Amino acid sequence: MARPRKNNITIDEEIIKQEEQVSKSKAKYDADVKKLKDLYAKKDEMKKRELLEAVEKSSKTFEEIMGFLKGDK
Repeated sequence: MARPRKNNITIDEEIIKQEEQVSKSKAKYDADVKKLKDLYAKKDEMKKRELLEAVEKSSKTFEEIMGFLKGDK
């Protein structure tokens, strides 16, 4: 005698349920990726600000700094 299934969920219902789960997972993944990109952008902006402040406080001229950055001797 065959055992009855615990619940009468059809394969189509299971597929729909799994599609919804994947959709939720993708939305969370996309949000997490956006947040990570935003954090990298914020970090880059902080580095740029720090570099600009160092240049402003430096006693070197613009030409000297650019020469150094370009590797001129």
